[in-house]
Amino acid sequence: MRILHTSDWHIGRTFHGVDLLADQARVLSAVAELVAAESVDVVVVPGDIYDRSIPNADAIGVCNRGFEAIRAAGATIVATSGNHDSPARLGAGASFAAAGGLHLCTRVADAHRPIVLSDDDGDVAFYGIPYLEPEITRTELGVPHAHSHTEILDAAMSRIRADIAARSGARTVVLAHAFVIGGEATGSERSISVGGVETVSMSAFDGIDYVALGHLHSPQTLSESVRYSGSPLPYSFGESSHRKAVWIVDLDAKGLAAVHRRELPQVRGLSRLTGTIDSLLTGAEFAAAEEHYVSATITDITRPVDPMRKLRERFPHAVHVEWARPEGNPELHYRERVHGRRDTEVAASFLTDVRGTPSKGEMAWVERALAAAVRETDSGRGESAQEPVASELTA
Repeated sequence: MRILHTSDWHIGRTFHGVDLLADQARVLSAVAELVAAESVDVVVVPGDIYDRSIPNADAIGVCNRGFEAIRAAGATIVATSGNHDSPARLGAGASFAAAGGLHLCTRVADAHRPIVLSDDDGDVAFYGIPYLEPEITRTELGVPHAHSHTEILDAAMSRIRADIAARSGARTVVLAHAFVIGGEATGSERSISVGGVETVSMSAFDGIDYVALGHLHSPQTLSESVRYSGSPLPYSFGESSHRKAVWIVDLDAKGLAAVHRRELPQVRGLSRLTGTIDSLLTGAEFAAAEEHYVSATITDITRPVDPMRKLRERFPHAVHVEWARPEGNPELHYRERVHGRRDTEVAASFLTDVRGTPSKGEMAWVERALAAAVRETDSGRGESAQEPVASELTA
């Protein structure tokens, strides 16, 4: 049996306020093309189908058309709900959808009841574990005192292993939406932390032929049989260097036979640009970013007027702009600024910054105060010696 592992579609997500539905529709079409080209039997999607628990009509339309394209390409679909999804809404009509080859696993109570599909080598049991929020699911899983993700996932896997033991030699695939130890977040994932602990051990999945993970947005191999596919599109500039991909998983009569990575086409690149507004608008070195989503840091000495409008003349997909003085934040370089300068020079500079250039008389008071402080340090006198100096400066 050949399986395609994808996840974290986040249909309906925006990128710095920009609608991504067109990009998402294109990448789901690419997934369907892979299904046909690779003769895939089953597509597994472990969670975060949508980006919101109540997706709008346009997002539902894109998702449904994606499912339809994958089914038309010849694959059965097994999908679960993630922490962004509403299990009740995603699972509405699940029984009806299953008749058409779309199996939506959104009920915690059914996690140990697999979708059983067959090939020439026998049965493959697909166990879809929806996202398990400890405070919501612990009673349903029979562990009322559990608070951590590890305890909750262990309880769900215990039920699954009991079902596996009752089956005669079926190969097994588990879909889970979790943060497994060893995985690396990209920054665009929503935290699933409960009490500061959101990770679970990979040992929870011991003995399973293949574990299709969702939640983290970059393709990752935790072990030969435990993997994240990542999201099909980048959802933060921190993912600009990632090549998005899916896993093609082959099962033979004994279990896992091989796993192959297939990269997805880049719908639109991401670029971080830095320079003055004029250099960004005219520099040949920035030409490659003209059709990318752009985050720009403007380094003009004075803040440009309406920089986003100007940037979009060349970069129509610019989504973020910020201004940074070319010398950076002066406070961060204070040590370098005062290094090697006399105390009176440092004090004069400080007074100039906060209230204007000090007069000769004011600087005379400063010099007397500094001299008194030096004498006090040398003689080891107490705090009282500072009081006359302070009153003089205040006057």
